[in-house]
Amino acid sequence: MKLNSALALALAVLLCACSEQQRTQPLLTTTTTSEGVDFAYQPTEQIPATAYLEHGAVYNPESVIPPQCYTKTQGKHNPCYACHQTDRQDSKRPNQMNDGNLQGEYQFSDLGMKNHWRNLFIDRSEMIASISDEEIKQWINEDNYSPFIEKLQADSEWQGEIAHIQNLAYPQQAFDELGFARDKSHWVAFNYKPFPSTFWPTNGSTGDVMIRLGAPFRELNGQYNQDVYIANLSLVEMAIKGLEQLSTPSISEQAIGVDLNGNNRLEKQIHAISKRSHYLGDAQNIELAYQLYPQDTEFLHTVRYIGVDPQGRIYNAPRMKEVRYMRKHNFKSKARLASFYYSEAKEKHFEKLPRTRPLGDKGINNMFGWTINGYIEDEQGQLRHQDIQEMAFCNGCHKTVGATFDQTFSFPRKVTGREGWGYINLASMHDAPNIGETQGEFLTYLQRVGGGDEFRQNKEMLRRWFNSDGSVNKAKVTAIDSIYELITPSPRRALDLNKAYRTIVAEQSYLFGRDATIAKATNVLQQVDESQAPLEEQHRYIWDMRLDWEHAQRRDEARTPTVQESE
Repeated sequence: MKLNSALALALAVLLCACSEQQRTQPLLTTTTTSEGVDFAYQPTEQIPATAYLEHGAVYNPESVIPPQCYTKTQGKHNPCYACHQTDRQDSKRPNQMNDGNLQGEYQFSDLGMKNHWRNLFIDRSEMIASISDEEIKQWINEDNYSPFIEKLQADSEWQGEIAHIQNLAYPQQAFDELGFARDKSHWVAFNYKPFPSTFWPTNGSTGDVMIRLGAPFRELNGQYNQDVYIANLSLVEMAIKGLEQLSTPSISEQAIGVDLNGNNRLEKQIHAISKRSHYLGDAQNIELAYQLYPQDTEFLHTVRYIGVDPQGRIYNAPRMKEVRYMRKHNFKSKARLASFYYSEAKEKHFEKLPRTRPLGDKGINNMFGWTINGYIEDEQGQLRHQDIQEMAFCNGCHKTVGATFDQTFSFPRKVTGREGWGYINLASMHDAPNIGETQGEFLTYLQRVGGGDEFRQNKEMLRRWFNSDGSVNKAKVTAIDSIYELITPSPRRALDLNKAYRTIVAEQSYLFGRDATIAKATNVLQQVDESQAPLEEQHRYIWDMRLDWEHAQRRDEARTPTVQESE
C-alpha cells in the first residue's frame, strides 16, 4: 500500500512540530540509544499503519501489551492466568518474573491505558462477504515460504538467518516420522499442545514449531550422529521439564559409547535414558542447566492459515501468515537472568516505556539471551521482514512473562518423551491436565475464562461447548476423543477467519492488531480507567503450563474396562 502525495504531506505536517510547545513535546518521536529504541508519542487515529512505517514514526510504544490484556474480566472471567504467574514453590526456577499480581489488574503505564489495537473494533463482515470461498481456498493453498527462502538466498546483502526447511509448506514431505527434516537441515518438529487459546485453530490460525540444537549437540568427533542428537534433544527436554527419566526414540549406546540408562551395559538399542549432568557427543563439556536451553538452540515457528480439505477436515495450510525465529545467542545463568528481571522491574517502577534493541536484518535482542526475528505477509501475500515496530510486539510474550520457560512456550508443552517427536498432530492428543491439576487443561480454561477465547466472542465455541446458562458442558467436553474435536472450527468459520485475516494483509495494518476477528469485539476495553473492577481473589490461579501427560494416559486406561469388569 503506497501513500498518495496528499496523505504523505499530511503526515509530514503532523510529524513536524509547528509550535514551540510541539517542538519540545513532539507528537511522534523515536530515540535510538545504545540500549535500544525509546518510544514516546500521542497517536493520531486517521494515519494508516503503513504511514508510520514509511516515516519511521512510532504508533504504539506499548505494543508489548498484547490485545488479550484489555479483556473485560467482569471480576470473574480470567484468561490472564495463562501468562501471568507467581511460583514461590520452585526456588530453582530461573524465571523470576512473578507477575501473578497482573491477573485481572490493568497495571499499565498512562500510555498503555488506551487500547491501541484498533483492528479489534472493526466489523469485517462486509469485507469478508466480498471474498469468495474459491478465492480464499486458492490463497491459503499457495506456498509463500519457498519463494521467500529463495529471495533471501539470492540477496547478497542479507545479514539475517535463513531458516530453510525444504518443502516446509507441506509437512508430510518435509519431515520423517520422528520429526527430523528430510533435507538434513537438522530441524526437528515436535508434537505439542497449543497454548490456550490464541493458538487454537478455532481462533484464527494453525501452526507448528521446530527445534534445532547447535552442531556440538548433534555431532560426535565432528561427524553428524543421530543417536547423539536424539539423546541431547531428550536431555534438553528433561532440563526444561525437570525430569529424571524419559522415554526416547531408539538410541544406540554403542554408537555413542556411553551408558545412558544406568544399567552398566552398552546396548545396541535402548528406548529410555536417565538424567545426567552433561550433554553428550561433542557437547560433553556443557552442563545441563535447570529450565534453560543451551546456547545456540534455535526455534522456528510458522503461523499458518486454516486449511480445510474436501471432507471438511482442518489442517495446517501451506500459506504462512508469519514465520517466527528465535536463537539463543548468549547463555545466561539463573543469577545473570535475575539481574535482567530486576532491571525490567526497576524500569517499570520508574514508569519508563519498553525498549526494543534492534539488530537490523537479524531482528531484535530481547535482552535475556535470545535473538528474535519475524516475517509477515506483504500486500501481495509474499513474506517480508517485519519492521522493528511490528517485531516489538514479540517482546510482549518472549521477554518478561511469568509463565514461560526460558522465554518459550511450545517446547515445555511437548508431548513427553518418545511420543512427542514428530510433526504436530492434534488428533493424537487428549486434553491432558497441567502439572499439579487433575482436570483437562482446556476444560479448565473454558471454565475459568467463560468462553472459547480470551475475548469470549467465539460464538461457535459458545454454542458447541457451553450450556444456555453460560456454564461449560463438562460431560460433552470430557467425552471428546482428542483435542482436535475441541479446538478446531467448522469449515465455514475457518474460511471466514481466513478471509478476515486476508483483509488485514491487504491493509498492512498489523500495527493495529493481527487478530482475525470477524465482528467488532465487545468484551474488550478501549480505554482502561481506575474504576475498572479487578478480578476477585477466588478467580485467580497458580498454574504451570507444562502438562501431566502420564495422568492423561492413566485416565484413558481407566476408561477401558477389563474383561472381568465387562463380565
